[in-house]
This record gives sequence, C-alpha cells and structure tokens, in this order.
Amino acid sequence: MHLHVGFDDTDSANGGCTTYIAARLVERLLGVGAYFIDYPNIIRLNPNIPYKTRGNAAVALRVEIPDGTYDSILRIVLDEIEREGRIGEENADPAAVFLKGDPSRSVRELARRALCEFVPVNDAIRIIIDSHAEAASYGTSIGLVGALAAIGHTLNQDHTFELVAYRKRENYGSIRRVDQESVRRMNNITHPKTFNNYDEKNGRILITPHGPDPVLLGIRGETPEIVRKAFQMLTIREPIERWVVFRTNHATEAHLDAAKRNDVGVNAPVVVSGKVGGAPKRTIGGHAFFQICTRQGQFTCAAYEPTGRLRDVIMQLTSGDQVMVYGGTPGRHGLTINLEKLEVLRLAKLIILRNPQCPRCGKRLKSAGREKGFKCDRCSLVIRAHQRTRITSTRELVPGLYLPDLKAHRHLTKPLCRYDHERVWDGKPPIKKWHSP
Repeated sequence: MHLHVGFDDTDSANGGCTTYIAARLVERLLGVGAYFIDYPNIIRLNPNIPYKTRGNAAVALRVEIPDGTYDSILRIVLDEIEREGRIGEENADPAAVFLKGDPSRSVRELARRALCEFVPVNDAIRIIIDSHAEAASYGTSIGLVGALAAIGHTLNQDHTFELVAYRKRENYGSIRRVDQESVRRMNNITHPKTFNNYDEKNGRILITPHGPDPVLLGIRGETPEIVRKAFQMLTIREPIERWVVFRTNHATEAHLDAAKRNDVGVNAPVVVSGKVGGAPKRTIGGHAFFQICTRQGQFTCAAYEPTGRLRDVIMQLTSGDQVMVYGGTPGRHGLTINLEKLEVLRLAKLIILRNPQCPRCGKRLKSAGREKGFKCDRCSLVIRAHQRTRITSTRELVPGLYLPDLKAHRHLTKPLCRYDHERVWDGKPPIKKWHSP
C-alpha cells in the first residue's frame, strides 16, 4: 500500500526543523520495512504568509508499507513529532496528515493554492475528511494546511535536489565549522550542476544557515548524484549526526508559476507588467524604490539593501520604461511589492534638455530667470530668444532579466543557471546511497 505522510509547522524561532524530523523518520521507517518510492520531499509554500517561521517549508514522505504496519508507522511519525516538534512554543503548531493511495484532484488543488495564497484551515480539514485521510495536530491546526499541501505537491514537473546534513545536538547554536575554501573549491568544480553554494562577490558561504536549528548545511543541485559528490568534497570540522537527499521545489519559482498574472493582492506572490512612473528613489540605508503603473493601479516596488546590484538596475530606470516585476506582498507595508526579480521589456527614450552655449565664449549658458532667457556667467551676455536643446541620451541599461545578489535569493528563487534546464520527474526510485544512517 502506498502511504503519503505530510507534516508541517514543527519548528519555532527558538529552534527545531521539520526536515530534521523527516531525516530521523527515514531511519525509523526503513527499520519497520517501509520502502521509499520517492526521496523525502521538501515543499516550500507561499513565502509571503506572515506567520511562517523561516522558509515556510513542509515535508512529505512517500512510502510503500507492508500489510499490517500502518498503525505502527502512524505511531512512529507522531512519536517523532512529539519528541522533536516545538509543541507549545510561539508560532509552532505541528500537524501531520496520513493519506493512503494517490493524492486526489482536490488535494493537488489545495497544494497549488498553498503556493500562492492564504488557505483557510477549514478547507484543509474538509479535504482531509473527504479523502478519508487521518490527521493529528498540536495547537491551532494551521499546520494541517502545509501537511496536506506537501502531500499534494508531488513534484511531477520541475524540481531540484538538496542534500541536508545535520549536527550533533551538543553543537546546536554554535558556529558551523565548515571550511570556507572547500566550499569555494566545490562550487568551482560542480557549478552549475549545483548552485547557490558560495557568493564570490561577498566572500560568503551560502550552504550553512545561522540559527539554532539542527541543520549543518544544505547543498542544492540538479541531481541526487551531484549533491552527494559535492558533499564529499567539503572539509567539515565537526561531527555529522546524519544526512539525507531530499527532492524539492527549491529554485523552481513554483510560487510565481502559480500566481495570478497582473493581480496584486496581499500576502501573495506577484507577477505584473506595467510602466515605470516617475524617477526611482534611493533611501538612507541603501533601499531602492520605484512606482509601477498597471491596469490595476499604481504600486511601489522595493529592492532592499541585501539585493545588491538589483538596486543599481532600478536606479537606471526612467519614466515610461516597460517592465515585468516578480515578487511578493508580505503585507507589512500594504501592497508594496518586494522584488525577487525584474525583467526590463522595453526602454523609453530618455530626453535631456540642455541649455545653449554662449555664442561669444562657448560656455554653457544658465537660466536668467523665468521668461528672461539665458545668461553667460563668464562674459555676462544675455540671450532671450534661445531655447533648450532636446537630446536623446544613450542608456547603459539594456532589456533583459535581472536578479538580486545570491545572498538575497529566497528558497524558491530560480538562479540564472537553471533557466532552460527545468526537468520532469522520471519516477525512478532513489539512488543506492541517499541517506546516512
């Protein structure tokens, strides 16, 4: 019998990790005879939901189980959630869903909605009941939405892989001891088959998180073989408790693919086209903003300091440029669109008005006052009849796609190296060595 197990919302700001529970369950479920028909799935859901902990990830395990083992497997899963989930902590509402057989159309549709909108808990409960699934929740039941969405998002289309290694418990909260030069070397050898490992511009490791959670590192790539190979290239100066290869929607822009085009709503991913209205502005702190005029209205687009060079692109925009913006509206500042990428479609002509030159000495004239013509500061010549010259300026900005610096990429952001390399799932079982222990 095929069994899909989804769970979500097991972590809090103080620690914990939903993928760590999955990694522990791999060992325990194999021990009772379960056979994994897929790698464990990490499913990143709508990144604009305000009550998410960090990356809004849910996990699904898809297994073939021996007859008579369902009840014991259910107990094993709940035991792990009760052991490792941050039950009772703020913003932690662990939940699990158990579905026998393949996800129905209604389950898959809920999964699509969870990528791009707020899904009410009652919608998830109704579908769980209609699907004859079983569920458990520890708190407000909001985790049921992510747990069911993870089951329904079966990654049949574009997907990537991530090898996640976990720390020994005594090292939680300390600096992760992964050698920087080995990460840089690994990236040079395996990129673009792996990606977002190392930020050369800022000299920064990207595979290690910074919180008190159990994750030591995560290497993302196009195949399970390449992430395992990359992992073996690293110099790691602390013990590893376990590691697992996950299949995931990281770096696929699944949330943008699911978004309603040219519709700006709160707490939602946004894909909208329009014209730049007015001159962009840069604030103290380095944030860059511009207005986009769309059929729905005018909205502020924001690129914050970590986006790096994307802000420089924004500052080269001018009124009338045709652009497509991709991002989200977390809701903290109304319908401000936080940019994830920018596509410049067509550039407007940039007209510069220049004062005439002095016919006597050649110096550029200055205005003598309203309707008083021009005056030369050097020789004091006043000219009343001349008008400014209109000059079409050559622009350095060119049409194309622009992304933030690597350090500002979200989990779902598709790096440039993945464009035209999207993949369809072939349904093959996991490779021989995809976890330890």
